[in-house]
Amino acid sequence: MIHRTFTLAAAALAVGLSGTAALAEAEHTLVISSWAPPTHNINAKMWPKFVEMVEEATDGRVTADLKLGIAPPPAQMDLVQDGAADLSIIFHGYQAGRFVTTKLIELPGYTGNAEAASVAYWDAYERYLKKANEHRGVKVVALHTHGPAHVHTSRPLDGIGAISGLKLRIPGGVGGDVGTALGATGIKVPAPKVYETLASNAADGVVMPAESRKGFKLVEVAPHLYEMPGGLYRGSFAFIMNEDAFADLPADLQKVLEDEVFGAPLSREIGKIWDSGDTDSLALTKETEGNTITVASAEDQAAFAKMADEIIAAVIAEVAETGVDAQAAYESIKDALSE
Repeated sequence: MIHRTFTLAAAALAVGLSGTAALAEAEHTLVISSWAPPTHNINAKMWPKFVEMVEEATDGRVTADLKLGIAPPPAQMDLVQDGAADLSIIFHGYQAGRFVTTKLIELPGYTGNAEAASVAYWDAYERYLKKANEHRGVKVVALHTHGPAHVHTSRPLDGIGAISGLKLRIPGGVGGDVGTALGATGIKVPAPKVYETLASNAADGVVMPAESRKGFKLVEVAPHLYEMPGGLYRGSFAFIMNEDAFADLPADLQKVLEDEVFGAPLSREIGKIWDSGDTDSLALTKETEGNTITVASAEDQAAFAKMADEIIAAVIAEVAETGVDAQAAYESIKDALSE
């Protein structure tokens, strides 16, 4: 299998990060597998931020290499579990039925940005969701969500009713539930395949966060953005690590990573990057010829709110079947974001 490798120290330098230790000085080099395009913020900023935090916390004793193209997005969980890579990022919606509790953070109706949502997500995981043990076989080092998702199409939409009947690339999880409620014909394509899917006219559009307009070049193939304030859903992601790779680190390094990097600190920083991606992409949309932004009307927002209420109730009931206190977990996220 062909894949590309580049060091995260080099990637960090490319995006202006500083203070990272040289790879040659590291005692432990972890292997990261990633599936996003090289220029996407996942690889250009998120993994460099991760390695910056790791190197700073461990005084340069731990670093990482980033490998692209080892396996497609749905295979990353098994890849890390089997030890073919030490770390990866997974999108929970790619594996229907494997992750259920993660749908709570994806629900529509939350306020707040990705940074706040990612911190609230980690807290809910620690207090409630971990009980379901859905990530068994790997170590969860961060949980995060992108910003609100909207509809991006090849032709402008004049309202929410125009979505019905469209062929849209829609992810799994709550994104899939929303697509069904809107009457769209869902096409499940991993994010890296979105550009070619739209360029070939195999779909009328996609449902993704605003940051995808730059990250996946949607300004070129889906110039029209239909924005639902608060978003149609939020995607759920995790940074995961092979359990043996973590166990092989000296105890002092394990402790400092747990105390200073893993969990809420890393989740917060990744959320910030998702937010910056939204800001940059919206600016790019406004300055790109032929691109438009249509904000949902008050009537459309009210219509979607009714759909959202049904989706929220159904997901809470579904998550409760895993044995966790789904209502309490949902309320904890909602309250944290309302603040």
